[in-house]
Amino acid sequence: MTDPDGFYARYAAALRSYLSERGEASLAVGHDLGRWALAEQISMLEIIENHIRLVEAPPTSRINRSIALQFLLQTLATFDVATRGFIDGTRRYEHQRARAEHLADRDAFRSALVNSLQEGFFVADHDGAVIEANDAFADITGYGAGGLPYRWPHPWVADEGTASEQLSRLLQIGNAAYETPIRHRDGHQVWVAISINTVTTDGSDRRAYVGTIRDITAARAAAARDNAVVRLATAAGGANTVAEVLAILLEECRTAIDLQRVVAVMWPKSDADPAIHVAGAPFQTTWRDLDPFVRETFEEARHWSPLSVQPVESADYPGKSRGIVAVLSGPGDVALWLEHNAPRRISVDDQLLITALVGHLSLAMQHVQQFETAREASLTLQRAMLPTMQPPSGFAVRYEPAVPPLEIGGDWYDVLPVSEHQIGIIVGDCVGRGLPAAAVMGQLRSSARALLLTGAEPALLLEELDAAAALIPDAYCTTVFLAILDTESAILRYSSAGHVPAVLASPQSRPTLLADASSVPLAVQRSGARPQSAHPLPPGSTLMLFTDGLVERRDNDIDAGIARVAEVLSNTMGAPAEAVADAVLRELSPPEGYDDDVAIVVYRRPQPALHIELPAVPERLVEVRNQLSAWLEAQTVPDILASDIVLAVNEACTNSAEHAYRGGSAGTMRLEAEVCAGEIQVRVVDSGTWKLPVVNTPTGGRGIPLMRAVCDRVDLDGSPAGTTVVMRFRVPTAES
Repeated sequence: MTDPDGFYARYAAALRSYLSERGEASLAVGHDLGRWALAEQISMLEIIENHIRLVEAPPTSRINRSIALQFLLQTLATFDVATRGFIDGTRRYEHQRARAEHLADRDAFRSALVNSLQEGFFVADHDGAVIEANDAFADITGYGAGGLPYRWPHPWVADEGTASEQLSRLLQIGNAAYETPIRHRDGHQVWVAISINTVTTDGSDRRAYVGTIRDITAARAAAARDNAVVRLATAAGGANTVAEVLAILLEECRTAIDLQRVVAVMWPKSDADPAIHVAGAPFQTTWRDLDPFVRETFEEARHWSPLSVQPVESADYPGKSRGIVAVLSGPGDVALWLEHNAPRRISVDDQLLITALVGHLSLAMQHVQQFETAREASLTLQRAMLPTMQPPSGFAVRYEPAVPPLEIGGDWYDVLPVSEHQIGIIVGDCVGRGLPAAAVMGQLRSSARALLLTGAEPALLLEELDAAAALIPDAYCTTVFLAILDTESAILRYSSAGHVPAVLASPQSRPTLLADASSVPLAVQRSGARPQSAHPLPPGSTLMLFTDGLVERRDNDIDAGIARVAEVLSNTMGAPAEAVADAVLRELSPPEGYDDDVAIVVYRRPQPALHIELPAVPERLVEVRNQLSAWLEAQTVPDILASDIVLAVNEACTNSAEHAYRGGSAGTMRLEAEVCAGEIQVRVVDSGTWKLPVVNTPTGGRGIPLMRAVCDRVDLDGSPAGTTVVMRFRVPTAES
């Protein structure tokens, strides 16, 4: 303060002036005095004390104090403004100081916070280069803060397609979240979940990106194991053979652990060699032929605890596995050898996967073993109820059980000679499945067999079988096709009790359904007598009786199945009955096997034998060739085989014409040809004597070697009474 007295004197004069004038101009002087006092650092208290002395001192003590107070307040107003400014300034100072302290510690705090995150955290600039990452990011990827920045494409990217696709999504909509494999810095693969969002910095139009990365390798492996177990359990639950179970396991592990084959060894309770089952790449199928290393490994594994899983190290690649041995649980000794395509390292996840699968595989193998035991028992029982004798010549019979275990059924067949030229044929189907149906079938088959031997007509036999069925519990609605074949006239008399029609295929016409004598099933009330019909069987024709299990499908009409039977019969016209039966079962079998049992009877009426008897002279050989060729064509013999037969027979007949009656009058030569058991047999007979040349000559001597070359078998029988040549030619089957 430099001049307080001058201030106070000026204040007193200004106060008196205001008190006398009371105008705005004189009041405004107080504001100027306040600024002066503030500049001279005169305290507010001193100004107030000076004002009171002026107001109360005589002769001014009688002045209006309230008006004087207005002048004082005008002077002090400057101090009020200054005080508020000081307080605001102090507040701003404190705020700025606190902010500065916060900014000083912010980087350290942020770094500590980011590094405390369990998920990997990273920041990328507008070019996609990672410029900041926390410790968890380094643990997951192997790329730490020391290598920043990591420019695009990032060194850990393993799936460039997915990475590029997600980058496009990020640029378009500002965020991306996805799962992908990455390549850790040490080379192993890691599955991660990545989430990225776009941010825009203040004062800039450039984008930056912040994201998190989380290791989900273990979670994915666990989910994959669970899915694999579910798939294996589901698929293996429907498997009925060891081969199917092994194929399912191979398919499940082929990619996961790079398998090329699965081998199962099953030790019997006896001292016999173990059984070998293989799925995948070709492998030895007998115990003694196994690779010694694999055999020794199995021998050791036999003494391991159930559900043991052990990688077997490759001698040439230390630290890598050649395959995995697993021991199954359950009755019996069963071990698996899971062989890799190439030696590889087995991870903990690989072992966990195999261990999880082996437990369910053990259950599947037990199911298969039980299924095979039950199936063998059911088949034994079923076959015990079917005819055991061989059917007559020209017939073939088949019984195909249903796929499910213990599904023995009520289908049966019988082919029984009832007289010298009469053959009874029955195919029947009882309602239901299992032992009850099989019991009904056994009683009906015995009754039908006994009735056939009476020699009655088919319609009457079915009526008598009706009476028998009425006395058998659960025989109601059984279907039967009953026929009697006259082998001399080739007439088939038949009657059907609600059964699917028989199919007749012949070389000269389209297949025919024998459905003219059909009526209701057994033990079902009817209004009249059962019908009967007759139909001739042309030479070379094929007759087939069968049960509905062959042609009935849930997803298809039964007529379509019958049409398929007719088609197969037409396509196998030249094959013997046995081959026809096999072809029908094979061609009509569903992919999963028959779900109902099937019984079939096939009869092939042979073409009539060929008989030719002519003078044994060369001029008649052309007739032999022409008649033989026509007969072979009627037999639907393939052209190449027919040419060989004609060639060989011509040589035999030529020998008869040129050598049998040399030096005497010409006799006769007789040719007989017939089809028998899949062979064509030709006999050439004369009553002369052949002179077999010791060596070939320019004009002959090559006939017999030629016959032996084109025939499957040649027999020559020469005697003073004549010469017989028997030639046999095997007819190719439909498969060949």
